[in-house]
Amino acid sequence: MQTVLLTIEKKVSLTIDNKKVRVPEGTTVLEAAKKAGIHIPTLCYLKDINKAGACRICLVEANGSLQASCVLPVSEGMVVKTNTPRIRQMRKNILALILANHNSSCPTCVRNNNCELQTLAKELNLREEIFEKEYSHHIDDFSPSVVRDDSKCINCGRCVNVCNDVQTVGVLGFVHRSDRTKVAPVYDKSLAELSCINCGQCIVNCPVGALREKDNTDLVWEALADETKHVVVQTAPAVRAALGEEFGLPMGTSVTGKMVAALRRLGFDKVFDTDFAADVTIMEEGTELLNRLKNGGPLPLITSCSPGWIKFCEHKYPELIPHLSTCKSPQNMMGALLKSHYAKMNGLDPKDIVVVSVMPCTAKKFEVQREELAVDGIRDVDISITTRELARMIKEARIEFNELADEPFDEFYGDSSGAGVIFGATGGVMEAAIRTVADILTGQDIDEVNYEAVRGVEGIKEAEIQITPDLKLKVAVVHGGANIKTLMEKVLSGETQYHFIEVMACPGGCVNGGGQPIVPDKVKMEKDVRAERAKALYYEDSAVLPWRKSHKNPSVQRLYKEFLGEPNSHLAHELLHTHYVNRQ
Repeated sequence: MQTVLLTIEKKVSLTIDNKKVRVPEGTTVLEAAKKAGIHIPTLCYLKDINKAGACRICLVEANGSLQASCVLPVSEGMVVKTNTPRIRQMRKNILALILANHNSSCPTCVRNNNCELQTLAKELNLREEIFEKEYSHHIDDFSPSVVRDDSKCINCGRCVNVCNDVQTVGVLGFVHRSDRTKVAPVYDKSLAELSCINCGQCIVNCPVGALREKDNTDLVWEALADETKHVVVQTAPAVRAALGEEFGLPMGTSVTGKMVAALRRLGFDKVFDTDFAADVTIMEEGTELLNRLKNGGPLPLITSCSPGWIKFCEHKYPELIPHLSTCKSPQNMMGALLKSHYAKMNGLDPKDIVVVSVMPCTAKKFEVQREELAVDGIRDVDISITTRELARMIKEARIEFNELADEPFDEFYGDSSGAGVIFGATGGVMEAAIRTVADILTGQDIDEVNYEAVRGVEGIKEAEIQITPDLKLKVAVVHGGANIKTLMEKVLSGETQYHFIEVMACPGGCVNGGGQPIVPDKVKMEKDVRAERAKALYYEDSAVLPWRKSHKNPSVQRLYKEFLGEPNSHLAHELLHTHYVNRQ
């Protein structure tokens, strides 16, 4: 007889602001209050990232004593008060002390009107700064991607936790003691001197303006004003899934047509889609996988689209460099093609073409400067800006974004498949590759193209896909530094073996990149940003674009027929492939 053990979840009853609440044992008071519809203000707390009770803004009175609700577990019969005069005054005093060490240059701050400290001051009705100000004036702007401003840091620890625990990069920490404690890299070095992977997760999780991207919008304006230059722009798939948030549209709204229209009004000569280059990436990377399967090359083949992952690998796992795909990222493939094939088609001197990329990623700013990403001394991409920077340019140009009529990308380099657009979500590169590889190996046009096993926001996803009777492809999809570390350690130890691995440095992939719109902590408590934005990409794949496989894109077919010859050809290697560097 089989015995079945049932685990019964223990519940705890308590009272919050005279309201009876019953929640599972182990729930914090903050979580219990939220479930009861009672709002407790927070600042250092961030769901799944930071739960330290450091700032004390979330103070409540529990059984007569003041405690931080974000780290206080519920107990049977507990009586909690969240809004007494004593609590309100304590919160104001704490906030006033934080502001005393904060540079409150709100009108010129990049986070103005999207700052949790600013919002909190309004909510707590703090109308004046009580204490004399004293703060550091140090700014680290040597990194091509991330600017760190000590004068605005509030020592909440969010960036420290996301860098150390979520991304496992570990370049930020608390230094010094007592009232001299601050967040900084080791020995107060610049981020540019350390193993920072430029992912920007510190930026999107910072509640204030202490961390921001290196702004390159002035360079773009300068290029657009130069009549001797032919300025083209390319936009990554994840940008269309988030740009609308900067203009008040719901999360997950696809704004492809409005985005294209806005870029034309900014003055770009051509507006192209990085998804075209994503399709080309599948042609090159898929062929590279097939060659390694056939000829015994290093397996697993590991994707190389994420520049944050590439730098992480160069610093942490240089022994895996031979396993990396030699393909450039879609951003740089597009740049190389625009300055060769596009230039030739249009009678342009490559030196007169300025390629601007709009990316969801701060690491792309580092990537465009890599020495390896140039052909005959000409850089693939000249300027990379984030989704946030594009939004600022649109606002600066006084374009009414939400009033724009949809417009299509310019032809040929604006043509893409659904496989290209899903690159922006974790699992998208893998799914796009399988769609093409399966057709090539079977010699058939397979109808079923949705590979659900590699979709979703689970940190590590594994699947075995029967491609042919003789080949079962074992694949893995991983995103976020901690998950990457776990999987790569297993690969190196031989514990797990795969044919193909997709890696994205940012949790959730590009839709949650360091250059995307910053989401307030309250919204993050309610929604999974990664899943909401990914919906827009999967919708375009299934319902908008005419082709769902990269090799079915007629413009990609024409590119190979008229210019590249075939995937992995000598010319393709010269333009579209690269190598990587051991940075240990």
